[in-house]
Amino acid sequence: MSTPDRRPLIAHIMHRFDYGGLENGVVNVVNGLPEQSFRHAIIAMTEASDFRQRLKRSDVAVYTLNKKRGKDPSAYLRLYSLLRKLRPTVVHTRNLAAIEGALIARLAGVPLRIHGEHGWDVYDPDGSNKRYRALRRLLNPAIHRFVSVSKEIEQWLVTSVGIPAGKVMRICNGVDTQRFRPAVTRKRDVLPAAIFSPGTIAVGSVIRFSEIKDPFNLVRAFIEARRAPGGQVLRLAMAGNGPMHADAVSLLREAQMEHVAWLPGSRDDVPQILAELDVFVLGSRREGISNTVLESMASGLPVIATATGGNLELVQDGANGRLVPPGDSAAMAQALLAYAVDPALREAHGRESRARAEREYSLRRMLTDYESLYRNECIRLGEAA
Repeated sequence: MSTPDRRPLIAHIMHRFDYGGLENGVVNVVNGLPEQSFRHAIIAMTEASDFRQRLKRSDVAVYTLNKKRGKDPSAYLRLYSLLRKLRPTVVHTRNLAAIEGALIARLAGVPLRIHGEHGWDVYDPDGSNKRYRALRRLLNPAIHRFVSVSKEIEQWLVTSVGIPAGKVMRICNGVDTQRFRPAVTRKRDVLPAAIFSPGTIAVGSVIRFSEIKDPFNLVRAFIEARRAPGGQVLRLAMAGNGPMHADAVSLLREAQMEHVAWLPGSRDDVPQILAELDVFVLGSRREGISNTVLESMASGLPVIATATGGNLELVQDGANGRLVPPGDSAAMAQALLAYAVDPALREAHGRESRARAEREYSLRRMLTDYESLYRNECIRLGEAA
């Protein structure tokens, strides 16, 4: 007879398992927590892409429930049946699109329910939607612990949503500073040589091409900066995919700048791409704690980011980057030009980015926090049994 596996099973529930910062954070947790201590399952309410290939553990199953747009009760019935089959010890839902999974988990008899808030979406960019706040309060009794990735979200959960402070904890995202690190030389093997020739300044981003990420902000800033004195050395790289990708390409084509930009879609060689950039840019309308900003900091890059959400925690204006108002492409263009003409500034801010990533945002610190969360909650469960 086989010996029962007594490791707690953690079921991570999210809207979609695809390329993105939230999903990348889940992969880091699954890959990084001690294999002898926890088992994991990934449940996507809609679908999962080949992003699943980033999971390094062979014992992690990925389930898709093919939820339709809007209300789809049958998807929640499938989730209930799956949870009854898997019998996880912990269900960890992520963001509003998956929060109802906590209630389904409670009905299915899952002992521990954790909900993570990683940031807002385009339907509620500042977290002010009364109906969405009410939904979180309504489901609060089904959730044992809320996890926020930033100070701003932690405070918002308590003061605006009304979640008791004792139920909220903050675990900031972490970055693998060994995988993401400055290049020894600025040799370019991934960025196309026909575009990023010697002497050019590569500015770029790794984003999902969606409205909340505002990819047009960077595209417009790049176009404006290129037209200004000193801007001809700039080249643009934007890795990622999404519904606004084709329109971003069209903007560059209309400006007759498609030949100085590279938008290759989703990539699995992000560490190599970041190592070949000179400046990283994130033009989002709203952010939690951006994994790509952390990765660019670990890669030793100065960061231009919009002054919103977790960006205010990661980027110290004038020290490791520049903060510009959301949606202000003109201000972003000026920041691009400042870096384009001043290699010493790029170098100084890049060094400080790397130092901050190592000092405050290591992957090991994040994994220790999550391990403590899951272990302590499981201990409390055992004590209450």
